[in-house]
Amino acid sequence: MSTINPVVSLLVFFSLTILLYYVFRPTKGIYFLLKKNYKSKTKTIIEDILKLLYHNQVSNKNLTTNDLTDKLNYNNQLLIESISKMIENELIYMENDSFRLTELGNEYALQIVRAHRLWEKFLSEKTGFDKKEWHERAERKEHELSVDETNKLSELLGDPKYDPHGDPIPTKTGKVAPKKGVSLSELSVGAVGRIIHIEDEPEIIYKQILAEKIHLDSQIRVVENNRMRVVFHSEGEKFVLAPVVAGNITVLVLENQAVSEENIMRLSSLQENEVAKIIGLSKECRGENRRRLLDLGFVRGAIVEVDLRNPLKDPTAFLIKGTSIALRENQASKILIKKE
Repeated sequence: MSTINPVVSLLVFFSLTILLYYVFRPTKGIYFLLKKNYKSKTKTIIEDILKLLYHNQVSNKNLTTNDLTDKLNYNNQLLIESISKMIENELIYMENDSFRLTELGNEYALQIVRAHRLWEKFLSEKTGFDKKEWHERAERKEHELSVDETNKLSELLGDPKYDPHGDPIPTKTGKVAPKKGVSLSELSVGAVGRIIHIEDEPEIIYKQILAEKIHLDSQIRVVENNRMRVVFHSEGEKFVLAPVVAGNITVLVLENQAVSEENIMRLSSLQENEVAKIIGLSKECRGENRRRLLDLGFVRGAIVEVDLRNPLKDPTAFLIKGTSIALRENQASKILIKKE
């Protein structure tokens, strides 16, 4: 009859003890970390569902279970579990095979929307991140901000009413300013308006708008609108968009007496031997970039002209207040001028 070596038994005992310690260690053990990660994942899924339902209800659209599984890139089992938990907690309910937000669910959704839009505002005003990154970063941050942190962020930003895309930011009491304006694709030829909102979803359309350098708050005049394209002039430039792209731009129509910027153009379009007066900076110019341009002398009323043009066209040196300053085309396009 063989006997068990006591040294081996002791080593096995200590190995099992260490393994159990690392697995079940309070708060930091593998078990607790996995459990915490599962809860965090479920919270994110629930908040994404709430936000998606909110946006669709505002647009008078219905969402079924299949719609949610198609639109949200999550494991179907996790989605179904999250939906069941939301119904149990009275955040949503079923109506004619579609999901609807309860009053409690709507309040929760508005908190997520508020956090998202405030974070995008923060990124646009206080950081140097490119606007292409704002939405994705805000998508992650909205799940991390508590209600108190969101309110403090709002105070830091001066309690803004709109995000950098022109979307209204819900107040801490859940009030949302009504959306104004009409889709650019609906404007008739000759209509004059001001861009008040640029939708950032779907991403593929938003990137097309960014590539065209279309700016929020710019005044436009429609010169062509048909099934094939929408053509408009703005700030001395001509823009041609497919109707589906123009549909993501909202315009506030201006009456004739309100039209005051027909001769305004972008500094990037100034030619050699031309002199212009600076009217101001576009609202697209924000944060540190705006402060830098103002410090360099690109202020309202200053006289500017082309000093030296790069053979490759970018950057261009502009003479302002006796100083030659080089700007890239993207920077110059955000400075508004009138030719002298």
